[in-house]
Amino acid sequence: MMNLVLGTRGSQLSLAQTNWVIEELKKKNPDCQFEIKTIKTKGDTDARPLFTIDQKGIFEKEIDKAVSDGQIDFAVHSLKDIPSVLMDNLVLGCVPIREAVNDVLITKDGVSLREVPSNSVIGTSSLRRAVQISRIRSDIKVKSIRGNIETRIKKVESGQYDGIVLAQAGINRIGIDVRHYDLPINEFPPSPGQGAIGIVCRSDDTSTQVMLKTIEDQNTRTAIEAERTLSEFVDSGCRFPIGAYGKVEGSMVELNVVAYSIDGKESITVKKSGSALDPHQVGKQAADELRAKGIAKLAANWRKKLEEWNK
Repeated sequence: MMNLVLGTRGSQLSLAQTNWVIEELKKKNPDCQFEIKTIKTKGDTDARPLFTIDQKGIFEKEIDKAVSDGQIDFAVHSLKDIPSVLMDNLVLGCVPIREAVNDVLITKDGVSLREVPSNSVIGTSSLRRAVQISRIRSDIKVKSIRGNIETRIKKVESGQYDGIVLAQAGINRIGIDVRHYDLPINEFPPSPGQGAIGIVCRSDDTSTQVMLKTIEDQNTRTAIEAERTLSEFVDSGCRFPIGAYGKVEGSMVELNVVAYSIDGKESITVKKSGSALDPHQVGKQAADELRAKGIAKLAANWRKKLEEWNK
């Protein structure tokens, strides 16, 4: 009998994801017992808008340190929150099957973005989504919003916001039945890793790695490795908005990427494909093409705007 302690944030979504992981692991490993330890992170205690905070590791650093120090055996994260480079003694031990990758618009009437009345206020915590919204509807106001999924939805129901944009995976995982409109991926390409769960463990903990691999989904792993390699070579994250979505088709992996200017008027699009056996090469080639097409200029404009927001 293996007794394992896993760490996660205490939010409803984090706990829902973690309980799902435990259920899947028990199906494959009936001799294992699991205990959940909730850990607060910087992202849970800092109430500032997310785009004004240094994003790297704010939702995972404290939890991964507990893994690194041996306080817990592994950590369950939303994969988009995991930095592309981990602590020296940690590995991304498992990537289960991915949930929906698209974003959704939640309004009282469940209308599409193009049907939202002019001058409406739409809430999001993501710069990427803010720019994508503004590119389609420059006549509506995009406003920062924080809080868990249910809190955000209540702010729509109470009229504080006319709508919110968030990930479809979130409402699916916590089982909320709410009217929403699916935003098309071609107009709203997701953040790298969106919709996926990442499980981090120690690199020398072979038994835990073997147990975690029983719920690995290879196509999901391949796709997100291409996305994460892109993130490693290009400073993306929530502070510099890039949409990136990898997809495995047969023996090939395809990576579609869009980077945006601060006003949303300019964008750089890259599409790369290559062998599913080497997703890192596909991610690196996409990053190289972004640089060749002038992403440094877009990034400089974003950094200047973020410096103004941080003052």
